[in-house]
Formats: sequence, structure tokens, C-alpha cells
Amino acid sequence: MEVLVLGTFTFSSASLSPHQSFIISKSLKNPTFHSQVHQPWNSEKLLRPVEKTRFWGCPSCLNEVYCYKKASRKNKFVVQSIWRLSKRFEFQQCSKNLSKFSANFNERSPFSGCLVVFGVMLAVTLSAAVSKSPSWALSEENRLFLEAWRTIDRAYVDKTFNGQSWFRYRENALLNEPMTTRGETYAAIRKMIATLDDPFTRFLEPEKFKSLRSGTQSALTGVGLSIGYPTGKEGSSSGLVVISAAPGGPAYRAGVSPGDFILAIDDKSTENMTIYDAAERLQGPEGTGVELTLRQGLEIRNLPLIRERVSLNPVKSRICKTPGMGNDAPLVGYIKLTSFNQNSSGAVKEAIETLRKENVNAFVLDLRDNSGGLFPEGIEIAKIWLDKGVIVYICDSRGVRDIYDTDGSNAVAVSEPLVVLVNKGTASASEILAGALKDNKRAVLFGEPTFGKGKIQSVFELSDGSGLAVTVARYETPSHTDIDKIGIIPDHRLPASFPKDDENFCGCLQDPASACYLNRVELFSR
Repeated sequence: MEVLVLGTFTFSSASLSPHQSFIISKSLKNPTFHSQVHQPWNSEKLLRPVEKTRFWGCPSCLNEVYCYKKASRKNKFVVQSIWRLSKRFEFQQCSKNLSKFSANFNERSPFSGCLVVFGVMLAVTLSAAVSKSPSWALSEENRLFLEAWRTIDRAYVDKTFNGQSWFRYRENALLNEPMTTRGETYAAIRKMIATLDDPFTRFLEPEKFKSLRSGTQSALTGVGLSIGYPTGKEGSSSGLVVISAAPGGPAYRAGVSPGDFILAIDDKSTENMTIYDAAERLQGPEGTGVELTLRQGLEIRNLPLIRERVSLNPVKSRICKTPGMGNDAPLVGYIKLTSFNQNSSGAVKEAIETLRKENVNAFVLDLRDNSGGLFPEGIEIAKIWLDKGVIVYICDSRGVRDIYDTDGSNAVAVSEPLVVLVNKGTASASEILAGALKDNKRAVLFGEPTFGKGKIQSVFELSDGSGLAVTVARYETPSHTDIDKIGIIPDHRLPASFPKDDENFCGCLQDPASACYLNRVELFSR
């Protein structure tokens, strides 16, 4: 519905004749002058239109301003920026002209009186704003800020943006936040993201963005730790916690375990440190040292480590014989999946095919201390084991928005018995995979409750090489279980002494005298 206001502006510019009649319509942004009048306003006797132009760079103005010159005036004038108008606003009674179309106006809108009053209020508000005269030409720094704002606007899972007006924040930031240098722009972006109160949505400077992406490649130089934010289950909500230690890496050999708290890195407290700052401090040139201060249970440890190139080959496999009659003993194929990087799904398929050539008749998939990685790889690995069914529901604040499922076309191993091992270091994409196999009754889960990271982040690169990690969704397992901060509950617990390495795993299946012994029937029984 349009709002009609008759009145005049008194312009401060000499290039504009004073007392131009106008109509204001549609309370949005980027006002325009139009050459035609919508019915019933286009009476030749009443007003005559002028040339069309557009206001640019007025972020809080009305969307459309129809300006007309009286019929007795010449047709052309130069339209000035609305920010250059003076404060003065003179409302004309225009009783003679108003009476000519009041009947038509009332016929179209029974609330015409209210609309005219509302329009006057808008015009008065507008006149108070036009006294300012800033330049609204966007700088390169403004454009980078807006690029970050738009990325979050489109992708962020919570469309209430933590209960704030996201559009208003943008405009206030452009007006009030200094953005004359790249450092100031980065600070403005971080301040904007902080209002979301989401530790997983982060801004990454170019080097940190490069560091994050390197974690999905085949190798990196560091101490072999996957770290995250405490979920609250551990008794603390600040600092950083170890999700997993890469088998064979420096931290693993030094005895670092999932659930250990990292209190400091090189004497720098982690209380307010982001995981990306921590990753940057932990990684570095091969052969250099870094010292961690850890809390393991009640014990505080200072742990010096030497960085080395840590292989991220995601899959190890071996064959385990179970007690039986000689060469006819049942064979179990053990697959250790340590991460979800670009090679993971292909490596799992290759391991299955290799083990099948050795006539294995059951599989164990070990996801312990697997902190996740690439979401699509988790989906592809689930398809390897499932002949059909839902893998995961992707949800936002309004409910389910997407479903990942499989029809069996990518299945490789759907008939052999399958056990999945999990622990509190099993997180993110690992939990998606474990939940899909459990809820589709494809696998039996052994271990302890998983980490409980039920949110999904996507990484976006900005034009200057920096980036954003944005929480784009939360997920539910096929049985509609939201595991965030809770984790996936396994079907059975493992013995406390059950080993994590692949070499000792087989011993727990072969030696009935071992404290970790699990017979084959017990292992694969539901």
C-alpha cells in the first residue's frame, strides 16, 4: 500500500527551486525519482512529473520518492543528494489540490487519513536525518566488511542472529566502526561475529585460513593434536580440550589423551584463545619446540614437544584371527580411520577390498580419537556400508532443511557383520558416521559416549585471502537424535584395558586369558 504526502522541501542548494511538491512511497531503501505517477495521482491538472533519477548512498532513506514540479514550472532541474537537503520541512495544506482527489483517494484506501499522517511522520523523520552530509562511497575496507557480513547473512544457521537485527548491525557498523586500515576492518569483522556468541563461527586471517585448510590435506608439521572447545561435560566451559592425538605423533607418544585440558601453550594462557590461534601456535617448522601445560585429571603437566611432519594417512588396516580350528578360524578385518580428509573414503574402500581378498567375514571400524574433518567424506563413507536409508538430517532453526540418504548405489560392504568403536575423542563427522550406522542397525557400537559436536561449519574464503568458518547447520541422526553436547551413546562398553592401537587390538580377540578379551560372538552380538 502506498502512502501519499503532499508538502514541500526547502532546498539549501541553489540548483533546486524551492517548494517542490512531492509524494513519498514505500518505506524501504534507495529512494528513486519516477517519471510517472501511479493512479490516481497522475492528474495533469494537479501535478506534472519531472525526469527520473536515483538517490545513491542513503542507507536509511525511504525506498521511493516521487517528485513533481507544478505544471507552471519548467521541466528540468538537477536533483541533489538527499543528504544535502536542509533540515527545514514545510508542510503545505494544499487544500485545494487535496480536495480534487480526496474522494478517489478515500475510495482506494479507507485508511487514507492514517496513511497521510503516517507519511507526514516519515517525512519529518526524513527531514531530521538529511542534515548530515557523510560520503557513502564504499571504500575497499567497507566492501571487505560487507563481504563478510553477506556471507554470514546467507549461511548462518540461526536466522535470528542471536536475537538481533542483522541489517541494523551492518548499518551501525558502517557508520560507527573505524575501517581505514585492514587491521581495523578485521577487528570490525571479529566484533560483528562476537555478537553471535558462537565459538565455532570464527574469522580467520589469511595465514590462519591457510592453516585451517592444511588440516584437510595429507600431512602437516606440528605435534599431532586435534583440539576443540569444552562442551561442558568435562566440568569447564573455557580454555581448550584435546579431542584426539594422532597415533604415532609427538603428543601421542608423550601420553596426551582425549579429554586432557590445554591450559597454556608456550606459557600463553588458553582461557580466551581460539582453536585457530592454538593451531597456529602448535604448528611450526619441523624440529622446533613447543611446550604445553596440560591438566590430566587432577595432575598438571608441563610437556615439551618437538614438532615433526605428521602423516595424516587416514586409514590403517589389518587382519585379526579369532579362536577357531587352525586355518579355518574366522577372520576379522580391522580398519582404523583417523580423520576425514580428502583421501578418506577412497582409502576405506581400498582397505575393504584388500581385506576381502584375505577372506575376512566381519569388520571392525575404529573411530576412536577421530575428531572429524570434511563433512562430505563422512557421508561418502556411510554410503559404503549402507544399502539404503537416511544418513543424517540437516536442520536449522525452523527444522529439517535437508536430508542426506543413500539408495545403495555406492555400497561396498553391506552384508558382513560390522562393529564400530567410539570414545570421547570421536567427534563431528565421526559422530555422523557412527550415528548413521547405529540408527540404521547396520553396526553395533562399542566404547564410551562420543564428544557431542552436533553442529556443522562451512569454510568460506574472502576476497583478500582471509576466511570465515561459519556454523551453517546442526544435524540429527536418522532417529532424529540431537547429539550436540551429549554425544552418541554406544550399545556396549569396552573393557577399561582395551587398547587403542591396531597391533594390540587383535590380541584382545585371540587370547581368552587377556583382560581385554572379547570373543567374536560377544563382539558382533546385538
